[in-house]
Amino acid sequence: MGGRSCLNLLPCSTSTPCRASAAASSCRYFVHHHRTGARVQTSTGRRGAAKVSCSAASGQAPPSQSTIKVVIVGATKEIGRAAIAAVSMARGMELAGAIDTQCIGQDAGEISGMEEPLEIPVLNDLTMVLGSIAQSRGTGVVVDFSEPSLVYDNVKQAAAFGLSSIVYVPKIEMDTVTELSAFCDKASMGCLVAPTLSIGSVLLQQAAIQASFHYNNVEIVESRPNPSDLPSQDAIQIANNISDLGQIYNREDMDSDNPSRGQVLGEDGVRVHSMVLPGLASSTSVILSGPGEIYTLKHDVTNVRCLMPGLILAIRKVIRLKNLIYGLEKFL
Repeated sequence: MGGRSCLNLLPCSTSTPCRASAAASSCRYFVHHHRTGARVQTSTGRRGAAKVSCSAASGQAPPSQSTIKVVIVGATKEIGRAAIAAVSMARGMELAGAIDTQCIGQDAGEISGMEEPLEIPVLNDLTMVLGSIAQSRGTGVVVDFSEPSLVYDNVKQAAAFGLSSIVYVPKIEMDTVTELSAFCDKASMGCLVAPTLSIGSVLLQQAAIQASFHYNNVEIVESRPNPSDLPSQDAIQIANNISDLGQIYNREDMDSDNPSRGQVLGEDGVRVHSMVLPGLASSTSVILSGPGEIYTLKHDVTNVRCLMPGLILAIRKVIRLKNLIYGLEKFL
């Protein structure tokens, strides 16, 4: 399995610059609770478990004490460049490879806007990088930011060389996740498939699950800078998590087909309203209401670097696994 070369890991694109510096991160998480005529700000202290899971995170092996060698697939994407910088600065980790079809031969540190080069060139040969790590007998993780059609082969290649995988490809199909779960169980290799790497987003989802047991009206309002991915994966995940809990939401107009009422996600009446405004930060709000009160959960993302704490956490945790888990919340 490990001898096959994979030269076309990512589709070519001219939309991603080869040189760019990452801006400062900013991630905000709000909980607002309204009673009629008054507003107070509270915080959630309890954690709830999201219901989407392919396998429990139970089959864990003792972690290695050596430095974790990390390979970034999709290195020239915005999130890939941020990941290169984050991994390079994280304690107990080192960047072992940067894979892409663009910027071949350029230094990974330079394309990520780091002050010093890392002396690690961008390559288009995942097999060669994995073979080098395997020969050193190091503990390694492949972080995959590629495309849905490439994920399965990339995870299989990583497993063949003894490396765990983290997959953050928002449009991945659940059929692929199921196939990967069966493969990882058979190979006894750890893998995280994460719909989001944002810790704030996970906390928002967990708070929404808790609140949904107490309110009969709930709607999701989100904003994104472009319309390509609407409704967003965050909105879909929230709707999935609070559906099938024995609640029927928004009963008064559940069957309304008025376009201004937004799109219904799932079968339990959860509605989503999406705004597309260039320059507006990506934002997700879950608004719940009951007699005389409104309860609002809100998460704002202004930069891709707010995903990096979740990524670093996932890298440290996934090396302990012997199976696939779905969702960053399993690590919190």
